[in-house]
Amino acid sequence: MADEELDELQADTLTAEPEGEEDKPLNLEVEVASPSDCERHVTVTVSREDIDRYMNDAYSELMPSANVPGFRIGRAPRKLVESKFKKQIAEQIKGSLLLDSLSQISEEQSFTAISEPDLNLDAVEVPDDGPMTFEFDIEVRPEFDMPKWKGAKIERPVREFTPADVDLHLEKMLARYGQLVPHDGPASEGDYLTVNITTSHDGKQLEKEEEHVLRIRQKLSFRDGEVADFAKLMVGAKAGDRRKVDFELTQDAPNEDLRGKKINVEFEVLEVKKLKLPELNEEFLSEMGDFKTEGDLRDAINDSLNRQLEYEQQQKIRAQISSLLTKSADWQLPPGLLKRQSSRELERTVMELRRAGFNEAEIRARENTLRQNSAASTARSLKEHFILERIAEDENIEAQEGDFEKEVLLIAMQSGESPRRVRAQIEKRGLMDVLQNQIVERKVLELVQEHAKFADKPYEPEAFDVEAVNLAAGGGEGPTSVSESAPETSESTES
Repeated sequence: MADEELDELQADTLTAEPEGEEDKPLNLEVEVASPSDCERHVTVTVSREDIDRYMNDAYSELMPSANVPGFRIGRAPRKLVESKFKKQIAEQIKGSLLLDSLSQISEEQSFTAISEPDLNLDAVEVPDDGPMTFEFDIEVRPEFDMPKWKGAKIERPVREFTPADVDLHLEKMLARYGQLVPHDGPASEGDYLTVNITTSHDGKQLEKEEEHVLRIRQKLSFRDGEVADFAKLMVGAKAGDRRKVDFELTQDAPNEDLRGKKINVEFEVLEVKKLKLPELNEEFLSEMGDFKTEGDLRDAINDSLNRQLEYEQQQKIRAQISSLLTKSADWQLPPGLLKRQSSRELERTVMELRRAGFNEAEIRARENTLRQNSAASTARSLKEHFILERIAEDENIEAQEGDFEKEVLLIAMQSGESPRRVRAQIEKRGLMDVLQNQIVERKVLELVQEHAKFADKPYEPEAFDVEAVNLAAGGGEGPTSVSESAPETSESTES
């Protein structure tokens, strides 16, 4: 049932509120069937006594203002008023009865709803005699016994970053401000290519992307698949060359007809370019962040590396906690719920990555990986969310306004935007609930960690060697990239 329909029901309820009987419960018969762990089919029967009570209250309120031909306003006999306004009053009390019934069911039933009820208003009628019956479907949080989470044994990745780590990250950062210059010779790994990308299946063109700038890395990631040996394919290419390769689409590809099938992608090389890094002088240091010296910049990079380590720690710890908590969570999740939640899971992940200071190229690559396995990753995240939500309720953990301000500030610091603009973007895209869940879940994970037993393990940063393209190679209606909402950067020079 749509929000606007609920608003209309609310308005009707205010019109027909029974005076002095606001707290009197309805005499409902409620039957609940469970098609799956997260679905309920509810059949509700409203007694004739309640229908007559609501009907009587509605007519009593109408009588003083009823306009019936041949009578002064408010002076017509009740039977004539009932005859004239029968259809109008029936619709009015239908709304009141439905809204009050749904409210009472939500308080009395043991299930916790996670969606609005799917209710066909047009199919519900107030009968002249006997009770009123209606039914609806609703998605609910699954019922489960809480796993034991105190005293969990968890491995924690640790690392002391070295000057060499800072050098590598500095090079990546400088690449964002670098200039691409034409190169007449063959391309090497790490160079940039301006290409036309054409995908096809059985000789039929699927997609074409013109004049796209790609960096030659080991892998090339599309939304719906991955070219594993991209560097091997493109090293040595020159302007005018064409390189082709087949690769398999994932089972979550937007084009359902081609899921799991091989398609062909052709790269027409238009130009080879090399990256010229900027000189690290006083003017450039000021442009990058008002740094006074190179040492200040390196200190900032070290802080950024530690934030990324913190993110990786949280992800690996979270994965272990999730595995522990969801070990027996073999719930059947409705396909519709998974489909709706997949985009929210992407939003949450991208927001966390941006908070941790990852650049847009890395974010797009991780986003594509999630898209390629959206059903499995969404199901895993949903199961984890349900359990963390239960812990939050049991432990009275909530998100406070100060928590929102801190999250917005961290995202703003990494993106170079003002906190006010970042918050406005989050609110405009309807992501405050995603941010709230993120805050609460992080607090729950911190609580679990407080009671955990840790064993430190050396951490080796994962080599980032994936170039990501915001394109579904197999075609189909794919969702817009979450990363597109980020502050603009020089895509062609992100490292």
